[in-house]
Amino acid sequence: MDFGKLIPRSYKNELRKAVRGEGIYLYDEDGREFIDGCSGALISSLGHGNKEVAKAVYDQLVKLEFAHPSRWRNDATLEAAEEVASIAPGDLKNVWFVSGGSEAIESALKIARQYFVERDGKGSGKTTFIARWNSYHGSTIGTMGLAGSMPRRRDFTPLFQETPKIQPHYCYRCPYGQTYPSCDLRCARSLENEILRLGPERVLAFVAEPVVGSTVGGLHPPVEYWPIVREICTKYDVLLIADEVMTGIGRTGKAFCVNHWDVIPDIICSAKAMASGYSPAGAILVSQKLVDVLKGGSGAFQHGHTYNANPATAAAVTATLRIMKRDGLFENAAARGEELMKGLRELMDIPIVGEVRGMGLMRGVEIVADKATKAPFPAKTKAAAVVTSCCMDHGLVVYPGTGMISGVAGDQFLVAPPLIVTSEQIGEILARLRSGLEDAVKKLNG
Repeated sequence: MDFGKLIPRSYKNELRKAVRGEGIYLYDEDGREFIDGCSGALISSLGHGNKEVAKAVYDQLVKLEFAHPSRWRNDATLEAAEEVASIAPGDLKNVWFVSGGSEAIESALKIARQYFVERDGKGSGKTTFIARWNSYHGSTIGTMGLAGSMPRRRDFTPLFQETPKIQPHYCYRCPYGQTYPSCDLRCARSLENEILRLGPERVLAFVAEPVVGSTVGGLHPPVEYWPIVREICTKYDVLLIADEVMTGIGRTGKAFCVNHWDVIPDIICSAKAMASGYSPAGAILVSQKLVDVLKGGSGAFQHGHTYNANPATAAAVTATLRIMKRDGLFENAAARGEELMKGLRELMDIPIVGEVRGMGLMRGVEIVADKATKAPFPAKTKAAAVVTSCCMDHGLVVYPGTGMISGVAGDQFLVAPPLIVTSEQIGEILARLRSGLEDAVKKLNG
């Protein structure tokens, strides 16, 4: 395939050319229609071709396209911050804008460290983050050391500092060999053990996704998990950082996923759907106690990117959030998500479907070779890629992932359509998904 001078994600993949989008649909160069069943990568929550957002960006571009944030403030970013704060839980009303998820995580790590330095002095021993295995927090050197997505990071391990990690809430394949609820949430309580092992005086923050995204598609926690984690972090003066790059901005049926458990982290990282794909966007939402320490100390966050608080992106954020609130899209995600989950459960009769899971319009399907033993397909089979290709043949785009079993095996995918999806379109997604999975069965077991 000829990519010209472009360096693509892969020179070996055969890619269709997307030429147009409308609503939940994408169209290739031959005019064929595809349902964007994963919102790109859980980004295009308003769907494609939204003229209202496009106009907002255009109007801002011709008014003021850029003003460096170290020297200027502007109305567009102030307005966007108000909109983000309006849906933020608790006192997380302080917003730092960036251009994407990796930048959001990096910003959260730096402001967390700076908080303790300014609070306790430059000799603060709080320098260690704790994260989880089977997590993804970005593609920069710093975020790869934090995350536990082995297929993405093996070649780069000499370049980063490893972060201590605990096991995730993977009930389908419990790493402790336990069964919920008799397990007493060992996966959550292990955080306390890790903090004590390292020493609370050294532990800075715990970073986790409320629902695991690309690494174990749609892996949602038991209801007690996040309240337990919040309690442990508070007990040991450890900040809680929620990575809501995928789960935030209505994806799970609430403005932010932590709202499902009435948990207020110290920092929320958001991106992807924040501007619904109409401009590269991300942010951290920071609690007042952190901001007060910075204000009373140095008075400045020692961080910055060129496109931090970009006016055109801010216009896209404001338009996106106003549309979502006006059109009840958080509520639509909750209702349509239940319909989607009901239909996914009906796919359990397909031999390769091992588990379905998730929240709202963020649902995952795990693919197995044997349902009784939960045995995965051999990695060389590339089962997730086969399923993705078969679904594409039936006009449905899903989001595949691999390597969640010991970092070397396992296949799954996400189904996460735009938040504007209708009941009728959910039915269409499920029909195409069944056809794709049935074709995949023949290819994988043929």
